[in-house]
Amino acid sequence: MSPTHIDHIGIIVADLDAAVRRLQPLFGDSVRIKELADAGLRVAEFQAANVTVELLQYTGKDDAFARQVMGERLGLNHVSARVENVDHALAELRSAGLRPQEGFPRQGAHGRVAFFEPDPVTGLLFEICQPDAQAKDD
Repeated sequence: MSPTHIDHIGIIVADLDAAVRRLQPLFGDSVRIKELADAGLRVAEFQAANVTVELLQYTGKDDAFARQVMGERLGLNHVSARVENVDHALAELRSAGLRPQEGFPRQGAHGRVAFFEPDPVTGLLFEICQPDAQAKDD
């Protein structure tokens, strides 16, 4: 099996603007901020040489689904593996015993995504992501 390409890591923050200011000395001024109104999220993305660092802030409006999927705890939340085809990867992972959360796959901040049930060993959420450049019709 070839090494997994980590697409991004997701970090839940209470104040997106403050978190961006705090991380800019580490990751630079090139940050992309997105408003995902349908998910109730504000997202900031720092692109490092080998991974995207994604900061997520709940907006308090229409964020019930996002809170259900990712939870309330601040800090490191999920690791996302890049896949070429979400549907194919989802089928393989299901057959290996991983259970996707209800409502997935769906469009996410980076492309078509699927979250799995929280890992009981690490406490992390695992996500697969088919980046927009590769995404097929939903």
